[in-house]
Amino acid sequence: MASTLKLEPVEDMPRTRASEVKTLGWRGVMKAVNRVGKVVVTNHNHPEAVILSAQEYDALVQALRKAESREQSALEELRHRFDERLASLQAPDAGDRLRSVMRGPAKLGGKVKAGAGH
Repeated sequence: MASTLKLEPVEDMPRTRASEVKTLGWRGVMKAVNRVGKVVVTNHNHPEAVILSAQEYDALVQALRKAESREQSALEELRHRFDERLASLQAPDAGDRLRSVMRGPAKLGGKVKAGAGH
């Protein structure tokens, strides 16, 4: 099961030097990763890589999928609203309705009205 995703800048993550990776070996590095979930590997104090635990990686993938799903839902809603408006313009009586509206005086009650605002 994926853990809760905690995003933080690389500068704030736990660090280990590349030389320590060589000295401690993979098991030593993985002990640190398993303790905190992620470790930044530095070379001359500059970040070069981030090693993530499988749980951190799964949480990252899950968060990206949720964001993608929300984006798709928003796009579908916009597409649906556009299609509804387009359908009203393509109705057989659309031209007559538009001419009828344009012939009459605008009744705005002293307010400027633009679009379908609420």
